[in-house]
Amino acid sequence: MAVAGLVGAEIGITAADVARGVCRLFAQQGLVAIPEVTLPNGRRTDLTAIDAKGNITIVEIKVSRADLHGDGKWPDYCDWCDRFYWALAVGLDPAILETDDYRPGTSGLIVADRYGAAVVREAASCNLAPARRKAELLRIGRVAMRRSMLAVDPELAGPWSEGI
Repeated sequence: MAVAGLVGAEIGITAADVARGVCRLFAQQGLVAIPEVTLPNGRRTDLTAIDAKGNITIVEIKVSRADLHGDGKWPDYCDWCDRFYWALAVGLDPAILETDDYRPGTSGLIVADRYGAAVVREAASCNLAPARRKAELLRIGRVAMRRSMLAVDPELAGPWSEGI
């Protein structure tokens, strides 16, 4: 629950809390998500999700105004997903995302805490090209499988890099 006048980081909501809430929402919607995926352009997503049809959603998490204002890299994500969402901590005023700088006509908005999340504005669909979608689905799948293997045997870390 938000405390009047305080937002996100000020009331102890972390990016991990927001990620947890968004993942709970996505699980209800039939999406699977993985945190911290490095894109081919070198940018790293906060969350990358895939639905049953292979559509890719990227989520950029923000827990404070300073964090939001300091982020100029997010447009680099849009070429690698079908949908892009901002996920804001409960209490952070979403009005800032209504300016043209944040592309409200195409980017979606989710508000979350550690217990759940709600879609405030749906993201427009960008429809990745089939070749890029295939390449991204394979790459994301391999990253997720590699992480699962490392959870079983951390000694495997030496031979691979995250960008497999």
